[in-house]
Amino acid sequence: MSEKAKKLAVIGAGPGGYTAAFHAAQLGMEVTLIDTREKPGGVCLNVGCIPSKALLHAAGIVSESHHAAELGIAFDEPRLDLDKLRSWKNKIVDQLTGGLGQLAKKHKVRFINGHASFKDSGSLKVKTGKSIEDVDFDYAIVATGSVPSRIPGIDLESDRVMDSTDALALPEIPGSLLVVGGGYIGLELGSVYSVLGSKVSVVEFMDTLLPGVDQDLVRPLERKIKKSFEKIYLKTKVTEMRETESGVSVKFEGKVNEEMEFDRVLVAIGRKPLSEEIGLENTGIELDKAGFIKTDRRMRTAESNIFAIGDIAGQPMLAHKGMMEAKVAVEVIDGQDSVFDNRVIPAVVFTDPEIAWAGLTEPEAKEQGKEIKVTRFPWAASGRALTMGRKEGLTKMVLDPATGGILGVGIVGAHAGEMIAEGALAIEMGAVAEDLALTIHTHPTLSETVGEAAEMFTGFSTHVFTKPRS
Repeated sequence: MSEKAKKLAVIGAGPGGYTAAFHAAQLGMEVTLIDTREKPGGVCLNVGCIPSKALLHAAGIVSESHHAAELGIAFDEPRLDLDKLRSWKNKIVDQLTGGLGQLAKKHKVRFINGHASFKDSGSLKVKTGKSIEDVDFDYAIVATGSVPSRIPGIDLESDRVMDSTDALALPEIPGSLLVVGGGYIGLELGSVYSVLGSKVSVVEFMDTLLPGVDQDLVRPLERKIKKSFEKIYLKTKVTEMRETESGVSVKFEGKVNEEMEFDRVLVAIGRKPLSEEIGLENTGIELDKAGFIKTDRRMRTAESNIFAIGDIAGQPMLAHKGMMEAKVAVEVIDGQDSVFDNRVIPAVVFTDPEIAWAGLTEPEAKEQGKEIKVTRFPWAASGRALTMGRKEGLTKMVLDPATGGILGVGIVGAHAGEMIAEGALAIEMGAVAEDLALTIHTHPTLSETVGEAAEMFTGFSTHVFTKPRS
C-alpha cells in the first residue's frame, strides 16, 4: 500500500457494507461509509435477518410450550403482549446497530446518513437531511442491497397489504393472513404469525413450497405446515387484489380459481437489487437483465476502481455471501491477490423445522449429469432427536461414488442452521466421507447425524441397517 492512505467510499451499510468499511479501516484506508439509515446495519439488522429471527425465537417458545404437553408438562395457554414483544425485538435491533456505530467510530470510519449517487467514476453526491455533500474517492464499493419485489400488475396501496418490512413491524396479529409466495421469507413470517394466532394461508405459483430446494428436505416442513397453516395453494397465482371494508379480497387463478377475503396480505415473492437512483448511468458500470451489477470474481465492476458486493452483485441474496465478498473487494483494493472462490455458500431457511444446505443438492447433481451416491440418515434413529421430540429430521449427503468426495450436505430439523457449518467446511476442505466418519462426534447430539450419514457411505453405519459386505 502506498504512503498516502487510499480513499474508499462504501455505499450501503448492511452486513456487506460495514464489513467492507471495517476491513478497509483495519488495512489503513481512509473510509467513508454512507447509508440512508441513521445507523449502520442495513436491511438485515433493521428489517430483515435479525428482527425476523427474534420473532421466530418468540414463536418457537410458544410452540415448545404446546409440545411440552406431550411430555406430561402442562402450561397455561401463552398470553401475547404484542407491545412488549415488539419492544423486545426493537431493543435487539437498537443494540446491534448501536454497537456497529461504536465500531465505526473506533475504526475511524466516517459515517454519513444520506442518499449517495455517483456523479462520475471518482465522486459521489450525498443528499443528507439538510444539505448536499460531495465525496471524492479513489475506490468505491457499491453495497446498496435489495428491496422487496411487488406482484406484477397489482398496485394496490393499502395498510392491509404488507411486505416483509411491514410484517416485521408487527402492526397487529390479524385473524386471517394470506402469504403470497412460498419461499423462505413467506414461510418464516407466515410461521411467526401462525404461532401468534393468525389463520395463515399460502399461495405459491410453482408446484411446491420452497421452489429450488431439495424436496427431501422440504417434505418434513411441508407436513408440519399443513397442520399449522389454514391452506396451502400451489400452482396458483394472485391476479387481483382489492380492499374491502373488512379486509382484502384476493382473486386466485390456476389450480385454484376463486376469490377469497383475508384480513391482511403479506407479499413475499422475493427481492430485487437496489440499482436504481444511485447514478450508475454516470459511470461505466454494467447491469445484467435482472438489474444486478456485473462483477468479476474479484468483485470488480466494468469501472476498474469500483466494486460491487452483496445483493446488488447477484444471487444468492445472503448476508454471509456479501460479507465474504466485502473482504475480497477490500483486499483487492489493498493490492492483495484475493478472489471470491468459495466452493459453497450455505443457506438456511429458519422455519420450524429449519432447512439448511451447502453444495450440490441431489436434483442439481442429476441435472449436471453427475454420477452420485446419496445417503440419508433419518433422525428417527437419533437418540438426541428423540429426546427432543424431533424425529422428523433428516441429514442427507451427496457424494462422489468413486472417491467418497462430499459434493453436498442437506439437513432438515431442529438447529439445522447451526449444523450446516460442518458440511460447508467439509466441502471447502475437500473432505471425503471417511474423514467425517472418522471424526468423533459428541454423543448424544444432533451433529452425530452428519457423521452417521458419512458412515452410511462406507457401509458401516451404527444406527441404520446396511447390508453386510459379501
